[in-house]
Amino acid sequence: MTDFFKGIPQIRYEGPETTNEFAFRHYNPEEVVAGKTMAEHLRFAVAWWHSFAWPGGDPFGGQTFQRPWFGDTIELAKLKADVAFEMFDILQAPFFCFHDADIRPEGADFAENTRNLQTIVDYIGEKMDGSSTKLLWGTANLFSHRRFMSGAATNPDPDVFAWSAATVKTCMDATHKLGGQNYVLWGGREGYETLLNTDLTREAEHAGRFLQMVVEYKHKIGFKGTILIEPKPQEPSKHQYDYDVATVYGFLKRFGLENEVKLNIEQGHAILAGHSFEHELALAASLGILGSIDMNRNDYQSGWDTDQFPDSVPEIARAYYEILKAGGFTTGGTNFDAKLRRQSLDAEDLILAHAGAMDVCARALKAAAALLEDGSLEANRAARYAGWDTPEAQAMLGSDLASIEALVREKGINPEPRSGRQERLENLWNRFV
Repeated sequence: MTDFFKGIPQIRYEGPETTNEFAFRHYNPEEVVAGKTMAEHLRFAVAWWHSFAWPGGDPFGGQTFQRPWFGDTIELAKLKADVAFEMFDILQAPFFCFHDADIRPEGADFAENTRNLQTIVDYIGEKMDGSSTKLLWGTANLFSHRRFMSGAATNPDPDVFAWSAATVKTCMDATHKLGGQNYVLWGGREGYETLLNTDLTREAEHAGRFLQMVVEYKHKIGFKGTILIEPKPQEPSKHQYDYDVATVYGFLKRFGLENEVKLNIEQGHAILAGHSFEHELALAASLGILGSIDMNRNDYQSGWDTDQFPDSVPEIARAYYEILKAGGFTTGGTNFDAKLRRQSLDAEDLILAHAGAMDVCARALKAAAALLEDGSLEANRAARYAGWDTPEAQAMLGSDLASIEALVREKGINPEPRSGRQERLENLWNRFV
């Protein structure tokens, strides 16, 4: 055991009335909601990068966190893993997620990076043998190092493409070895700053072929998990090619991958794209590509991705309503891609941030499940479209413009607007949240 979380008890469910801040008020892992336990529905994961690797900087200031495991040695990387699994135990967290650069020291070259990764993956595997926490997904960091300043798969330098492809291969191997249930690709630098030096057609073709290689390798090694893409519109690039759900779906269709790849959708990224979280989730579900989520929130007064922990039950309930309506997660889950504020220095802050967010999600899940079980919202939705259930309306969809014109003339169709009843449905929603 390390001393980092010394004196902090395991967080257990004590109910809504408890005054113990080191307890769950709403997240009861064993409580059954809509046919499954909360743990099975929510599938919480801790993000290695924000919780254990982030130094507490922002665009105007550097490191504020002083963690005993910070540094570029194998020994410190192992210490970081020790602390991580202690935190997983305190939170009873069922999953974690990582980038390769989060868990291993940076080497002098690709070979050293790979050796470091393999060493730490073996060590994490040993930690997992004595823990109930599993790997939700792994990924490669193809955006932080200066070699990726012009992208990875979309880089104009073929050597960077090669390095990136080789790195993803090693990270897929690591994810497979640790029993990961998904593999994620986020194109942090897959975009452009100016069209003056950018060949959009070539970069898209390279990105498409790169993703095809990932899918081919998944099948080659027998990885049964899901390949996920995480959309984001901007930041760090001015314009990123994985802008939002609709953009990514068009990309997948273009390269014949719509049945091979699903999406990991982040609340903060949806906001940056000018959408709501529930819009992106509903669209992904309707397209059959909803896979997993990164749970956080943005500061609505800031123009960048602030990655704060969620704190709004009504907002998050709308997200879980769409997830439940789509049938819930399969291989995906709720990853807290969220970080402490740079003034939150203490070990207790790290635990309580996650515990509070887990409670928010639990309350939101219960509200969403209750509304879905009540059925009133779906009944109102069905009633609004009921006219389309008639044989005549369905036949019209197989008709043609001239025939429809004749029908309108023959029946004297002259429709009057009907209320969308938005405010009534908002009132209905608010009864549950």
